[in-house]
Amino acid sequence: MRFFRIAACAALLISALAAGAQSVSTKDPFQPLAFLEGTWGAKTNGTSGVNSSGKYSFSLELKNHVMARHTVSSESCKGPDSYDCEHSDLLYIYSEGDGALHAIYFDNEGHVIKYSVSTPSPTTAVFLSDGSLPGPQFRLVYERKANVMLGKFQIRMPGQTEWTPYLEWSGDKR
Repeated sequence: MRFFRIAACAALLISALAAGAQSVSTKDPFQPLAFLEGTWGAKTNGTSGVNSSGKYSFSLELKNHVMARHTVSSESCKGPDSYDCEHSDLLYIYSEGDGALHAIYFDNEGHVIKYSVSTPSPTTAVFLSDGSLPGPQFRLVYERKANVMLGKFQIRMPGQTEWTPYLEWSGDKR
């Protein structure tokens, strides 16, 4: 009889541990970024000499294993010769299972940027490239205020402590 009690206790312990492990693995890593989901208008704020408008969207893809941002070509654009008004890009956000979020960015100019992703508030996401690599460090920030998304892309050159704005935009949810 004692053997059966021990076996029953062991079976309960194993099933409890398995249930706990399952609940950890089924946690949605993208929940902190849910405020980004949808299609957003984007109008530059003129800080870089670029005046453009367009739209982008964030959505879960690949059976909710990746969050993707797709940028649609500008609806209107005027900028310096160095700015590509036909700019298009993709940003893929993913988790490697440890709960941490990462992202990788690709654009039609051949740029690739890898980011760590943090959410310092329920309506703010910060994408930060690795500062230990050669070259500049990049920071991409999204902040939602009511039905408006504010965005900024910033650069920090090696040896500097301050971030330099490169492009800022805002827009309503569409």
